[in-house]
Amino acid sequence: MGSRFSCMLSNDKKPSRKNSWKAPKPMKGSSNSSNANRIFKLEEEVLQLCQQQMRLERSSSMRQPIQASKQGLSRSASARSRQSNDPIVQPLQLLKKQEAALYAETKNIVLVHGGGFGAWCWYKLVASLEEAGFSVHAIDLAGSGIDSTDPNDISTLELYVKPLITYMEKIPEPEKVMLVGHDFGGACISYVMERFPQKIAKSVFVSATMICNGQSASEVFSPEVVTTDDLLSKSQVFVYKNGNTTPTAMEFKRDVLKDLLFNQSPAKDVALACLSIRPMPFAPILEKVSLTPEKYGSIARYYIETTDDHALTAAVQQNMIKLNPPNKVFRLKGSDHSPFLSKPQGLFKILLEISQIKSATQTT
Repeated sequence: MGSRFSCMLSNDKKPSRKNSWKAPKPMKGSSNSSNANRIFKLEEEVLQLCQQQMRLERSSSMRQPIQASKQGLSRSASARSRQSNDPIVQPLQLLKKQEAALYAETKNIVLVHGGGFGAWCWYKLVASLEEAGFSVHAIDLAGSGIDSTDPNDISTLELYVKPLITYMEKIPEPEKVMLVGHDFGGACISYVMERFPQKIAKSVFVSATMICNGQSASEVFSPEVVTTDDLLSKSQVFVYKNGNTTPTAMEFKRDVLKDLLFNQSPAKDVALACLSIRPMPFAPILEKVSLTPEKYGSIARYYIETTDDHALTAAVQQNMIKLNPPNKVFRLKGSDHSPFLSKPQGLFKILLEISQIKSATQTT
């Protein structure tokens, strides 16, 4: 009997269901019938245990191997008791993230890219904001992203921001949006703020050109804050169409693009950006914009500084803030000029905080 059980318990030779061993029934009239019955029951119990063991072994691929714990790998929470150093996951955290838009002044967020960029640059932020319950619209300005307009043919700021104007015209009152502009997109949202103040709850300038009344985007780079060592001036390449003496478009040298705009961004995002960036129209950069206190000035403004920015340096950003103070300034540490790629979660959290700030008319 001992040899029979050793065959069944061996790891190398497991009985199949088809040829599984069956214990012989005890003979009637045998003097050892009582012992045989006990043995028979015992053998049946051992057989059942073996079959259970085989089922467990077949399903072993569905769970963490026991050896993993010896190698310092954590096992399934169901396979061990909770330890004192285990992180505590609050179920309400997920609900809070998904319901973040419920506490916002507006659920509608419009993202406006910078010069040469396109709606594609916001892809990480769009996913996070939509997951939090916001309605997000990323705009391709004229001659940017997938818009087919030739940047050299865009001669005014109004033509450049036409896609954004069209979108704003379709917003029914009393609905409002939160405008978010990056880089040259700051001048673009300023232009739209002056035109549609009743449809804008607040505006956010993300390392953006926050211009004053009568100022152009190019004028934020004043001589007192721009040095000869600034990478931006060294990387610009001007495009002249049809023999024009004034540039019709501007782009950046490809060999310095990473250091200028993406010095802290992941390599894959940099590769995507380098393939997607287009020349930007030059005339809108030089255009002076009229901004009034009654319209532009009636909208709450927030600025997000990027501390490791090689395009809009800290000196340029701080000078804009000094000349045209916003309602509040946020600082995104360790971010390059493209925080939507280098610091997407940090940018997302700041935008959530800004979205929940109530306007003066609501707090009084």
